[in-house]
Amino acid sequence: MASTLLPGKPYPLGAKWDGTGVNFAIYSEHATAVELCLFRQEDQQTEQIFLRETTAFVWHGYIPGIQVGQLYGYRIHGPWDPKNGLRFNPAKLVVDPYAQAISGKADWSQPIFGYEFGGEDADLHIDTRDSAAGVPKCVVASPYFDWEQDHPLRYPLSDSVIYETHVRGFSIQNPDVPEPLRGTYAGLASPASLRHLKRLGITAVELMPVHHHINDGHLVEKGLNNYWGYNTLAYLAPEGRYCSTGDRGNQVAEFKAMVKTLHREGIEVILDVVYNHTAEGNHLGPTLSLRGIDNSTYYRLVPDNPRFYMDYTGTGNTLNVRHPQVLKLIMDSLRYWVLDMHVDGFRFDLAATLARELHDVDRLSGFFDIIHQDPTLADVKLIAEPWDVGEGGYQVGNFPVLWAEWNGKYRDTVRRYWKGDNGQLCDLGYRLTGSSDLYQHDGRRPYASINFITAHDGFTLRDLVSYNEKHNQANGENNHDGTDDNNSWNMGAEGPTDDPAIHTAREQQIRNFLTTLLLSQGVPMISGGDEMGRTQQGNNNAYCQDNPISWYDWTRTEEKEALLDFTSRMIKLRRGHPNLRRRKFFQDQEIRKSPSICWYGSDGRELDPATWESGSIRPLGMMLNGQALAAVDDLGNPVVDDSFLLLLNASDQPVDFTPPPAPGGGSWKCMLNTSRPANPFKLSPAGKKVKLRARSLLLLSEPRQKLPPL
Repeated sequence: MASTLLPGKPYPLGAKWDGTGVNFAIYSEHATAVELCLFRQEDQQTEQIFLRETTAFVWHGYIPGIQVGQLYGYRIHGPWDPKNGLRFNPAKLVVDPYAQAISGKADWSQPIFGYEFGGEDADLHIDTRDSAAGVPKCVVASPYFDWEQDHPLRYPLSDSVIYETHVRGFSIQNPDVPEPLRGTYAGLASPASLRHLKRLGITAVELMPVHHHINDGHLVEKGLNNYWGYNTLAYLAPEGRYCSTGDRGNQVAEFKAMVKTLHREGIEVILDVVYNHTAEGNHLGPTLSLRGIDNSTYYRLVPDNPRFYMDYTGTGNTLNVRHPQVLKLIMDSLRYWVLDMHVDGFRFDLAATLARELHDVDRLSGFFDIIHQDPTLADVKLIAEPWDVGEGGYQVGNFPVLWAEWNGKYRDTVRRYWKGDNGQLCDLGYRLTGSSDLYQHDGRRPYASINFITAHDGFTLRDLVSYNEKHNQANGENNHDGTDDNNSWNMGAEGPTDDPAIHTAREQQIRNFLTTLLLSQGVPMISGGDEMGRTQQGNNNAYCQDNPISWYDWTRTEEKEALLDFTSRMIKLRRGHPNLRRRKFFQDQEIRKSPSICWYGSDGRELDPATWESGSIRPLGMMLNGQALAAVDDLGNPVVDDSFLLLLNASDQPVDFTPPPAPGGGSWKCMLNTSRPANPFKLSPAGKKVKLRARSLLLLSEPRQKLPPL
């Protein structure tokens, strides 16, 4: 029985169920006809219905009686003219870019390519075989969910501690999570997972991509998966494989339940989003969605040869953010995840690509303009990965106000310092204090700097101090993939070791990195699993390793417990002291004659300009004056905090360090020593001199003193 088709509405785009039927709407500027295809099962098409109404290039119609869970897709008619950027092919089923749920996965054995294989110009010759059996199906999702009293937590970014993690990898091996929930949204929100996150003390989880993505064909051939998920197919659909109860729309409710549970425990949810490219690749890629809907609208094509794609991402294509409809797609996606899914912020993958108006990265691009004025996004966290692979793509420090950035310079400088490289002293001073050289000049604050030592892309922290070279053989690319980063830590043999001296040195270096990260001004981001010594066996590009190489190992050992306890105590220390997470740069903080910050050498004297300019590795003391905080309480009284003296020694020789006088007139106490593995937080008087061992860090404190009246 044929469905009744009513005119429907051109907005909102996508498939919207209202309780009695569904409104379908899809944008295609150059299409000549649009067919809506309904499926009973993923391989059983029941109807093809031409959408007769078009409004401002939106094809739309309303069908009464259709219910939640209905599977659908589209066939788009139009010119096949690849040389001019047009790749319409109604034989190829395409996914609605506004679909809120996706069922199934791409089957690379099916004819999902729009062209016939064979020959140098293969992509110019149309393939007319039906691709429906190999294309994931869109699902009509229910908009209804009982959020109860859920509301945005709105932690200030300056007070945040971010934990980057992967939904599947986090809980898939945790024996304390019920087996059906492991590796799912529900698993991340399970009591066992919450206990770990609460014990750690983080304020936000930053989830690696949860937009529905596909596995690359070349990975499937090798028996691998795109584990990381930076291969998006649909920007409004949560990944179905992370749902414990199936992918026929249940993933939407389970994702919402996860967010509600995390919020109830005081944890925000930030999404890693990939709006720079899609899963369709270059001109030789499959036709799954945007390519078949309106290729020249959605993608950046080579201006004088639109058969080919501009590729600023290294994935084959680049989304055309210069086009109003593409900007609308991105903005509608962002608003959907904030308003309907209640997420608290976004980390934008390869964000420099989104700023390319013509070719150069433009800080005043349309993308930033529209984000800046949108009231829905005014209170959410916006974090850029400030680079791409194109010319001029490294843009650390160049994003507009309202934006924070992954500070790649912080990562590089801190790694080099603790490795013992010369010439890092001046740069280290900037990184420890919020990177004012990058962010102060354009109206931003220290919390624009998202500080990190490791992230999903690269070595884990354990591997960083254990391997001098990458070991990516499991990826099947002859170890040619990943970053060629020769660390040369000079800590003995690579990989696992039974040598107690090497093992002790590595553990100490891990504590040095975590302490530096959590005592730096700015916003710390911890790579998930580093708090338990997670290893990828030297693989620094584990994007395709959906297996124990990437998964968290929850086996309990004394060593893991000690590192977890150390990390959680450092986070608690940071969160308990405003002196360690200032909201203004030190140059802007003077409210009294006493300085906010001072730098010292091992003789207890302030460093002079010549020492800074030499940049040589030497013990360094950084004093944070708790008596000079530029903050006031609710009554307008000045806030005071403990003062801290951070002593760092990246050299391979111990040093006697003479602490300067404490700013409040009291005495220094040693509260942290990374060279003390058994009890690094043992409190002891500092004395006139302290022993600063090789490659170690000390933190001294002076309890807060009352300020005299202003």
